Amino acid sequence: MASLPGDPITAVLEVRDLVKRYGANVALAGVDLEVQPGELVGLLGPNGAGKSTLVKVACGLVRPTSGAATICGAPAGSETARAAVGYLAELFRFPPWLKAAEVIELHQRLSGSSGGAGETHDLLELVGLGRVKDRRVDAMSKGMQQRLGIAQALVGSPQLLMLDEPTSALDPAGRASVRDILEEVRSRGISVLLNSHLLSEVELVCDRVVILSRGEVIAQGSPHELSSERGVEIDTGSGVRKWADATRADIPRLVAALVADGVEVFGVRSVKPTLEDFYIEAVKEEAG
Repeated sequence: MASLPGDPITAVLEVRDLVKRYGANVALAGVDLEVQPGELVGLLGPNGAGKSTLVKVACGLVRPTSGAATICGAPAGSETARAAVGYLAELFRFPPWLKAAEVIELHQRLSGSSGGAGETHDLLELVGLGRVKDRRVDAMSKGMQQRLGIAQALVGSPQLLMLDEPTSALDPAGRASVRDILEEVRSRGISVLLNSHLLSEVELVCDRVVILSRGEVIAQGSPHELSSERGVEIDTGSGVRKWADATRADIPRLVAALVADGVEVFGVRSVKPTLEDFYIEAVKEEAG
């Protein structure tokens, strides 16, 4: 249920029973989702899962068939909601002849931001482009353009930043730079909804992960919760022995029992899958 006027706002983004149909195609099939103040949430799912539709609804670009999406308590798409959202699409293009500072100034005029030169300076410094504010877009690397895109999405001090694949075309150094920016944004109390296929990146930076498949939320939780321990493996003289239900706390007991039985022990490990392992398993189960 969306917040009523006068109620305290607990979620920056709140989605309730969100349904979107395109004719016979169901893009969203009753999605519930919240993003809390200062929270960085990763949105995962295969192609066609409904991620882009969800983001477009939250931005007010697409109207839901039923259900509701609110930004800071205001209906998605309303003037109040739009003012609270910053967005960077996966495929964006800035006029190549503009300088970095001019790109920010252009978006200030488009959004009605009154931040002026101070905001331009602060945002370019935030993304590490303060020293190249007079460099043209067509003279920038892909990583620099990506960081400039994040800066323009932060024009007007939004409370929710929505990013679509912000690191997909970057090298490891570029991805690390974007991660640092996102952590700084979060430290400023700005919420982030990160749509990405790079699960290793999501695992490193996100507080919580939401997995969509076929228009439904099939799993959510912190990266640690979703990639919890999945048993113990012990290398013995006769091969690897596995205890699927065991945890790290069981290792001393298991090793002691093996040694007592005269079994040679050469190595022990607690099996902990990555977020990618969990994601692949969850999506396969849903598809199957």
